[in-house]
Amino acid sequence: MPALEVIDPGLQTTVQDYPGRRGLQALGFFPAGPADHLAFRVANVLVGNRPGAAALEIPLGRFQATILYSGLLAICGAPGVEITVNGRPVPAWESIPVSTGDLLHCGIARGPGFRLYLALSGGIAVPEVFGSRSTFLVGGIGGLDGRALAKADVLDAAADGVGRTARRRVPRSLRPAYTDAWEIEVLRGPHADPDYLTVADYDELLSTAWRVDLNSDRAATRLNPHRFRWAREGGDDAGGHPSNLLDGSYPVGGILAYGDVLTILGPDSHTSGGFAVVATIAHASLWKVGQLRPGRDTVRLREIDLAEAEALAAHTEFILDPRHLEHV
Repeated sequence: MPALEVIDPGLQTTVQDYPGRRGLQALGFFPAGPADHLAFRVANVLVGNRPGAAALEIPLGRFQATILYSGLLAICGAPGVEITVNGRPVPAWESIPVSTGDLLHCGIARGPGFRLYLALSGGIAVPEVFGSRSTFLVGGIGGLDGRALAKADVLDAAADGVGRTARRRVPRSLRPAYTDAWEIEVLRGPHADPDYLTVADYDELLSTAWRVDLNSDRAATRLNPHRFRWAREGGDDAGGHPSNLLDGSYPVGGILAYGDVLTILGPDSHTSGGFAVVATIAHASLWKVGQLRPGRDTVRLREIDLAEAEALAAHTEFILDPRHLEHV
């Protein structure tokens, strides 16, 4: 049933689901899905959906729509954004009852963070493509016709979301912290020292405050150029630069060295190529990459091991348990 009509789609609002289009990397498809999987899933839990149900990703926060049904909505993500329903302020990280004809407005994210996530009770009903409703902008598939939303688009929701009134909110103590100077957990390699980077290079990788380049998007978060010394003179048969190697598969969240430019692979990135992956973002920390503000934020990388990555993942999942939410 119709649930929402777009008045102002903002910068590049898309329909996503989680975990996206997994298992198709050999066919050239990265999974797509939300850049910040944590705020996305929490928003769904707040309105009674399964955590991975289709919802909206709103970069920079500007969005306006007319509600076309009675149910719940929740908005999570970058803090400090003015959110109103019919001109009255409503809180983020909390489920809000809405009715047909209500006007939803989200202001611009001016503080820390970059993306908002809007979930509707019942989930957004768009067709599945290769097992996912996520928009893959590079391939032009999924979501609503494979594209970002436009003015006058109408989105449907599943009928089982109608009339839900049980309201919940995330306690402030459980809400993720946002900043403009991030620390993000990584695992070493697979192409780190001593075969590709020198030991001193890898120390610099972890000690440098990397600036997020303005030309960053869902495909790639680019960091400021940096000249490493490298442990070898060139790429042998793969090319002249030490970062070159024979084509291999890339992981989501991999930190590629495109020559002297480090790039974090996002959910819409390419699946393989011929550059060294010097580190990989821990899955539980990928949400932080989704909240990096292009042209403003800085990042420091902190190495962890597999055991720490598993513990971090368990901590991240804690907030998704409805038993830890407050009733409103």
